[in-house]
Amino acid sequence: MFVILFGALLTVAGVVYMAGAVLRRGRLSDPAPSPVVPIHPGGNFVKSGPTLEPRRRGLGFLGLSQNWPGLLMMGVGLILLLSVVL
Repeated sequence: MFVILFGALLTVAGVVYMAGAVLRRGRLSDPAPSPVVPIHPGGNFVKSGPTLEPRRRGLGFLGLSQNWPGLLMMGVGLILLLSVVL
């Protein structure tokens, strides 16, 4: 029973670590107002509001070099969970 609980704890801790690492890397919202962009010359304007999507961030936050501790915790936790089943 202890092995199952420890494996589940490691798996959840790995996911929480990786989510926290992404959140610590930068702001997720842009508080500055977005510029007004014309749709067509007729005068209809659309203003896009603030978004949680950062500009020019890319997928660098998914890299192995930043997330290896979380992946290691998840891997060890899954191995412990599978070792009890098999």
